[in-house]
Amino acid sequence: MAEKSTNPWLVLVVLVTGFFMILLDTTIVNVAIPAMSAGLNTTLDQILWVLNAYILVYAVLLITAGRLGDLYGQRNLFAMGLAIFTVASALCGFAQNANELIAARVLQGVGGALLTPQTLAILTTLFPPERRGAAFGIWAGAAGLATLAGPTVGGAIVTYVGWQWIFFVNVPIGIAALVATFAIIPDIRPGRRHGWDIVGVILATVGLFGVVFGLIEGERFNWGEIGSSVITIPEVIGTGAVLLVLFVIWERFQKEPLVPLSLFEERNFAVANWIAASISFGMMSLFLPIVIYLQSVRDFSALTAGLTLAPMSVTSMLVAPFAGRMADRIGGKYILMTGITVFAIGFGSLTFVAGPDSTWINFLVPAIVAGAGMGMTFAPMTTVAMRNVTPRMAGSASGVLNTTRQVGAAVGSAVVGALLQSHLATSLHDEAVIQSAALPPTYRDQFVAAFSSVASNGFEIGTGQNGAKLPAGLPPAVAQQLTSLGHHVFVSAYIDALKPTLVAPIAVLAFTALTALLIKRMPRPAVQKGEPASKELARVAS
Repeated sequence: MAEKSTNPWLVLVVLVTGFFMILLDTTIVNVAIPAMSAGLNTTLDQILWVLNAYILVYAVLLITAGRLGDLYGQRNLFAMGLAIFTVASALCGFAQNANELIAARVLQGVGGALLTPQTLAILTTLFPPERRGAAFGIWAGAAGLATLAGPTVGGAIVTYVGWQWIFFVNVPIGIAALVATFAIIPDIRPGRRHGWDIVGVILATVGLFGVVFGLIEGERFNWGEIGSSVITIPEVIGTGAVLLVLFVIWERFQKEPLVPLSLFEERNFAVANWIAASISFGMMSLFLPIVIYLQSVRDFSALTAGLTLAPMSVTSMLVAPFAGRMADRIGGKYILMTGITVFAIGFGSLTFVAGPDSTWINFLVPAIVAGAGMGMTFAPMTTVAMRNVTPRMAGSASGVLNTTRQVGAAVGSAVVGALLQSHLATSLHDEAVIQSAALPPTYRDQFVAAFSSVASNGFEIGTGQNGAKLPAGLPPAVAQQLTSLGHHVFVSAYIDALKPTLVAPIAVLAFTALTALLIKRMPRPAVQKGEPASKELARVAS
């Protein structure tokens, strides 16, 4: 029988390897943003789509992928996801422009969505409730290791080889994990057939796209009409929000809903999903502006920027397994509350110390504090959400939990991108007016105009930016003076825009810490009305 021959800890290693690859790709992309922007000649809103095209597809397909795993075998879907993600990673590396890269990132999102829900579903089946916290702690520790490897290894790759290799690095990892999948992971099939909620998929996809598109592109269109069309950005966002409300209403009346709303009748599952979305919102809100700051404002190399953030990842990786075991013993409520609070404090400290002359040492203590908070969140959050879930519902519950995480990440990236672009547009203009006083009167209006129009033309955020494209055909001495002043404008304006931008995610995290008080401490659950885990596994494993 599968339950007798399978070592669950060895299965955990294989699952974590695939999950690690997904997270590694995300963190590597973050540190490579300025290099990709410069190499592909893209603007900030295009780079946001490189991030969000992946996140959107990933989020929308997660629950459907969980259903496919229940029907066709969680191991098989895990393997398919690995294969697609590996091929898509190679295509990302070969991309010659932003559109090709975005298309390949969409395919990566498909692979990641097929893979991710199978990891928690298989772990929930193989490990009894009283041992899931330790397993989830290792699973969360892999997230810490990925966030460490992304900025450091990715930074070294970008600095010494090229940004394309941040994607090529996934290929050997993916091939090795694919071979191990069929050699080690059992073919677990709950065997329940599900209907397909096509209307739900359409409502969720179009609704999320409308909200995220409007937030990312709003500043470029001055929050008004989109190009020459009669549709405005507020109308796009409003339509997306209405469709998401309709999606929730639609799901309530479906026999086979895309999102099983009955899962949210369990208070702990509902609270854990809110916490998952909020933490992902906060993490995406932090990494995007800080990475741009380190490389484009402070002129750090990608490697130096990665090493600056590495203490956060190292601390998170070390803390996560202990937090998971503690959650098994005392419950996750107060661990989560403490972790989110500590993360918010570290987050705020990172923002506070970011200045025009800050060095890596200024970020050391804030990064360690933020990392400790991160380490105390993922494992307890997962334990709280999945502890009372039976193996037969594991696929759906895992898909819902990962979907809410990714929706939080997508909204966080879009919101912080919109806030950053809005604050940056104002700061660039104001700073340009101040600095133009040092120029000859002939060039002052042109200098200010270059920064005033940058919002509609697209913010350039690659390394060594001046903040705007200055007029051509200038005398060499004047061009040099304008370039120097332009860089000063960009540095001062970005720092001025950074701090108010990050107030919103810090406030969300502070509120989320309080919501952890809603978690109920419950007695250790049985797998299914007191049935031993081994019998449940015998029923669903082939």
